[in-house]
Amino acid sequence: MLFNSLEFFCFLAIVYLTYRILPFRWQNRMLLVAGYVFYGWWDVRFLFLIAFSTTIDFSIGLLMKEKYMPARLRWTVSLFLIGAALFFLCPNWSALTASDVEMITLLTPQTLGLQVLAGTIIFVLIANLMIHLMAHMQTERRRKVLILCSLLVNLGFLGFFKYFNFFIDSGENAFRLVGIDPSSLRLGIVLPVGISFYTFQSLSYTIDVYRKRIVPTSRFWDFALFVAYFPPLVAGPIERAWHLLPQLSAPRRIRLAQSMDGIVLILLGLFKKVAVADGVAPAVDSVFNSSGAVSQGDVALATFLFAIQILCDFSGYSDIARGVSKLFGIELIVNFHLPYFSKNPSEFWRCWHISLSSWLRDYLYIPLGGNRLGEARTYFNLFLTMLLGGLWHGAAWNYVLWGAYQGALLCGHRLLTHGRETLPTSVEAVKGTTDLHGGGVRASRLLPNWISTPLRITVFFIFCCYGWLLFRAHSFDQVRTFTALLFGFGAGGSSVISKPTIAASLGILVFSSLTLCDYRAGSLESFQHWRPALQGLLYATLIFILIMGTSNAPAQFIYFQF
Repeated sequence: MLFNSLEFFCFLAIVYLTYRILPFRWQNRMLLVAGYVFYGWWDVRFLFLIAFSTTIDFSIGLLMKEKYMPARLRWTVSLFLIGAALFFLCPNWSALTASDVEMITLLTPQTLGLQVLAGTIIFVLIANLMIHLMAHMQTERRRKVLILCSLLVNLGFLGFFKYFNFFIDSGENAFRLVGIDPSSLRLGIVLPVGISFYTFQSLSYTIDVYRKRIVPTSRFWDFALFVAYFPPLVAGPIERAWHLLPQLSAPRRIRLAQSMDGIVLILLGLFKKVAVADGVAPAVDSVFNSSGAVSQGDVALATFLFAIQILCDFSGYSDIARGVSKLFGIELIVNFHLPYFSKNPSEFWRCWHISLSSWLRDYLYIPLGGNRLGEARTYFNLFLTMLLGGLWHGAAWNYVLWGAYQGALLCGHRLLTHGRETLPTSVEAVKGTTDLHGGGVRASRLLPNWISTPLRITVFFIFCCYGWLLFRAHSFDQVRTFTALLFGFGAGGSSVISKPTIAASLGILVFSSLTLCDYRAGSLESFQHWRPALQGLLYATLIFILIMGTSNAPAQFIYFQF
């Protein structure tokens, strides 16, 4: 179910109207059901993974504080997991898409589903037995065993579904050397939508409980909603329990101003996605999907347009997610803060995909030692963090190369500035309150700020765009060919790039103007402080271009595949 689809807005209307008439506790239950319906729209079977992560991380979080779970809660968690296997895996739900659905076909059990159901029942019995055994452990040892279990389960699921075939293909030559046919090891694995997002969100809860930064919740259904809350479920932002869970656990008051802000964010997000991102997508695809020779200008323009596409596509999703959530009286964190106005890579990663970069900082970079173990180790930690961040984006070597490139930029920038700037260590980036003009060493005093600042922004944007070339490329061969063309070493062909649509061209102009206004004002959505007449004109313009953009071929959000 895509945010930019009619079916989603019908779904949202039903959920919102039902939400407004229900009391608080039933609101949460309804939102949990809505989250499962929203995610199950792609494939019902993958709801079992969410249910499994939910039960494991909730139980682990509670057991890190208490030796035992109350019997009633243990029954609730156990039956929820068994029921998820029975309901999501055993029936043939795919029969619902057929025109001649027969109830007998729908209820016919599937063999794999029955096997997983049996395995789930055995797992639940063993888990309940282990709870009794671990109660006799020393507290700190029990906590370490529990956090290890959470890491193994969450990262195990993520690694299997996302990277199993990737590592098999990558080790193809090694398998052949020992006489194993790698094709016999490959599995027909379908990547669950948004698995990287909800896995990291759920995992951050158990890690924060282990570090004693938050108190574990004893409300299972609130935690289940935290994992499956549908606006950020499949493409973020990656929420933290300390920020989202208290909002879900307490009654909410829906204010008119908050709802109006939400509607504006939804409009802005749809404008970015439908008019701009989908409008430039054919031009980008015409170059990167081309099998023949392309020109130097094609590569440069397609890379620039992809930089626009991925920002509008991803920040558009985040805007819609934040806007929808505001309608329910719930605030999500800001995920983008004018990243293309960054003057260096450190500042960029405080402004781009803030929820991921802060997650990597808090749960990978700092635990590795951060900048506390000397310069050499700091460079290693920076590079490894970004390398794994690149791998998080997808099971392909171009993402690893992109991560290595970003790590090299961070290390190079730190080296050039003599280590005076590091990754941030506060939670301010997570809250979206990063210093818009901070994060850099002063430019040479030989140039006034009105020259040095635009110059530094432009130079870093060029470096950033080359990173997007690595991100978008299909293979190392394409990276090598396109890089050679950009630097004038390759034999280019005739131009093949298609023109962006009129809606996209107008959209880029309006979007650029709005971001420039935000940059000058030092805040996001600065247009909301304009005079009412100017605001009305802007909203009418956004709606007009959005309607024009509906003629663009609709495309799935880029980050759904991650």
